[in-house]
Amino acid sequence: MQDGFILSIDQGTTGSTVLVFDHAGQVRARAYSEFTQHYPRPGWVEHDPEEIIVVTMKVIADALRKGDIDPDRVRAIGITNQRETVVVWDRSARRWSSGTGHLASPWVGPSSGRTAERPATAMS
Repeated sequence: MQDGFILSIDQGTTGSTVLVFDHAGQVRARAYSEFTQHYPRPGWVEHDPEEIIVVTMKVIADALRKGDIDPDRVRAIGITNQRETVVVWDRSARRWSSGTGHLASPWVGPSSGRTAERPATAMS
């Protein structure tokens, strides 16, 4: 893999960070961009999943451009997030070009506290 790179996406609570590592494990490029926080009521925090996708794709492109890295040289992609974040979509709507469906909810983040309220009922 001496000619390739690893692209790392950190999907944070307030933004997307991309790091590109070379074969020696050195950071070759980085980029960051925030996305909009929505507060529909006190104590709730939501994000627009489609905005997150757009921001993440932009940050990937920015990092590759800053590092003068051809996307074909990316050999692996790692992704991390808060693991408490959820989004619901309607698969039958087929609105996205990827065919994954139409978003039926906003991205509900861990700072909202709502993800802790439903795990037991979601499994039944």
